[in-house]
Amino acid sequence: MSATHLNQRGETFFLNLRFLLIVCVFIGNAIEPLISRMDGIHSLYMWIFTFHMPLFVFVTGYFAKSSLTGEAGRKVLLQIGMQYIIFQTLYSVLDITVFQVKNIQHSFFAPYLLLWFLASHFCWRLVLLSLRKCSPLQQIAISVLLGVLVGYLQLDGTWLSFSRTFVFLPFFIAGYHFSFAALEKFLTRKVRVTGMMLSAGLFLVLYLGGGNLIPGWLYGNMTYMQLDHHEWYAGLIRLSLYLLQLFAGAIFLSFVPAKESRLTDFGRRTLYVFLLHGLIIRVAAASPLYDYIHTGAATLGLIAGAVILTVLLSQPAVRKWTSPAIEPPVQWVVELERRALGQFNH
Repeated sequence: MSATHLNQRGETFFLNLRFLLIVCVFIGNAIEPLISRMDGIHSLYMWIFTFHMPLFVFVTGYFAKSSLTGEAGRKVLLQIGMQYIIFQTLYSVLDITVFQVKNIQHSFFAPYLLLWFLASHFCWRLVLLSLRKCSPLQQIAISVLLGVLVGYLQLDGTWLSFSRTFVFLPFFIAGYHFSFAALEKFLTRKVRVTGMMLSAGLFLVLYLGGGNLIPGWLYGNMTYMQLDHHEWYAGLIRLSLYLLQLFAGAIFLSFVPAKESRLTDFGRRTLYVFLLHGLIIRVAAASPLYDYIHTGAATLGLIAGAVILTVLLSQPAVRKWTSPAIEPPVQWVVELERRALGQFNH
């Protein structure tokens, strides 16, 4: 098999994975208001959170291979920065004008809702660039150490997404160095069936005994002190959670189809789902929708709605109408920078 064909197969697999993950993201955010009402929904929510953020960061690292350095890397950083400014402003304006939320402090240094991912993505790239002289194994070891140590700092973990940046950094670096060839050989039919069974088993374990697992540990945005763990060995808990997330993420890969399909095309536009679905979740939370959801059937309807909306937001028409905000052009900034540097050199 040629390297080009292998790269295409890898891209297909990870685009499929990216779409399945954004479906999980939408479902997880949609059912969050219900987790205190229903044990089954709480278990589903915790099951999703054991893998969906680590894997999403992992996939992001994988696709960063071609755009980490050089002008391509600079353009990505510029675009992430512009996306953050646009949506941080949009959410703040909507809170003040439409939702009229009181007692909430808006700041560009405190990422709003899901925008933490943009702030962290910006930082992951910078950190990985600074570690380029280290071997991949050394990079992962350093990132795991940083992810453990950041929990001991006495600060607000949500500030500039500082905590999540370092907690999920190992997954970004692992994704960047990941080889699809090794995975493809491993994902046999038997392994896929086993993975699905183990994933179901994980859900059962969470259903039977996951009530004591604090979601904040999986969010990665809280320090050990904020999680009410002041022990010196609190970092060992994070290490054990890394193992849980690694296990949950690995077995979720058994759900991912390897062949190109409609999912692959949808996977090319997950950024649109990611940034736009937060608006839908915000509107739903402000509406009386959740007052009417008390039964399993209604909950299934909510989950089905989240899946349908994910597909709708993945359509080319959505990209056509929202691309100026989702993928803002940055070439004009690059040109301004070149002109400024040219004048400075003269």
